[in-house]
Amino acid sequence: MRRYHNTGNFLLSLFVNMLLNLEWSIPAWLLLALHFAFGLSLWWFFGALALWVLRIWAYMMVYRWASSAPPSPPQKNKNPYSRKNSDYTYN
Repeated sequence: MRRYHNTGNFLLSLFVNMLLNLEWSIPAWLLLALHFAFGLSLWWFFGALALWVLRIWAYMMVYRWASSAPPSPPQKNKNPYSRKNSDYTYN
C-alpha cells in the first residue's frame, strides 16, 4: 500500500486551523478593546495573539509527529468466535 506524504501546505493548514479556532483569540480582542477604552498597552494584545498562534502551531506539530509514526504490524486474530480461526468449513 502506498503511503502519501504531504509535505506542503503547512501555511494553508495553519490558516485553516486559525479560522477553526478563532474563538481562542477572543482574549486578545478583549485586550485590544481595553487598549482603546482604558489605554492598556498594545503589547498585551500582541502577546495574547502570539500565544494563540503558538498554541495552534504546537498542536499542529504534535499531530504531524503522531502521523509520522509507522503503522503497527498486522496481528494474528485471537478471537475464538471468529470465522477465520475455526477449522470448520462452511458450505
